[in-house]
Amino acid sequence: MGWIEDISKAISYIEENITEDLTIESIAKQAFVSPFYFQKGFAMLCGFTVGEYIRHRRLTLAGSELVATDGRIIDIAMKYGYDSPDSFTKAFTRFHGITPTAARKDGAMVKSFASLKIKFSLEGGYIMDYKIVEKDSFTVLGASKVFKYEDATKEIPQFWSEHFQKGNGKYVCGMYGVNIDESMKGNEFEYLIADNYNPCAEVPDGFVTKEIPKYTWAVFPCKGAMPEVMQDVNRKIFSEWLPNCRDYEIAAGYNIEMYNNPVDYPNGTGDENYYSEIWIPVKKK
Repeated sequence: MGWIEDISKAISYIEENITEDLTIESIAKQAFVSPFYFQKGFAMLCGFTVGEYIRHRRLTLAGSELVATDGRIIDIAMKYGYDSPDSFTKAFTRFHGITPTAARKDGAMVKSFASLKIKFSLEGGYIMDYKIVEKDSFTVLGASKVFKYEDATKEIPQFWSEHFQKGNGKYVCGMYGVNIDESMKGNEFEYLIADNYNPCAEVPDGFVTKEIPKYTWAVFPCKGAMPEVMQDVNRKIFSEWLPNCRDYEIAAGYNIEMYNNPVDYPNGTGDENYYSEIWIPVKKK
């Protein structure tokens, strides 16, 4: 439960510094966890990214201030992190459905995105399977791309689609989806669609090899249709397993999805018996 309490401290820090220049490093520091896993955990627990939360809260407060005060629009825009009237107007209109000028007219409606409050409740009560496995270092061959955390949930599925549309499945079938943020800082991470590397084979143009270091891994099985089953297990890792695990904590900025070959199942990745895994590097507390 300490981990969730630390997430709550990070949320309080965001709220107390909402008009300041917030960085993911400073926010994650409040939760005593790396930016890499803070951003993954936050999105899993809350359903939106840290950046989306900050942006929605700022636009909510800006809307309230526009309605309640006579402050200049440009001053309010600057206060909540927008350096030009145009960028503020575009963001404000997307969020509230009306322009900042229109928000000041009598009867105008603005939207409110409430601040997060983490409450402790009796949940769980189910058995969550996992195993702890020692793995030597191994090398993968993959298609690599750098993603921003903010856009990753939309862009990574597109990356997979483009990979197969280009015919690259003949080089890399996609046994792994590998997230790498070795520094565990910042707003970006490397993602690979990868297979085990055969050192006797040539590396095709446009592909890279990457050594995955030796770690102790917590391995979580996912049985069922994708992507729902993996999303569900991910949520349980961050909301149930990690907060309640007394023996292990996250060890490094790696996160690996392992996929069985879809051709082995009647309905491919949508089969009710399809098997995949999530690997997280851990160390003793």
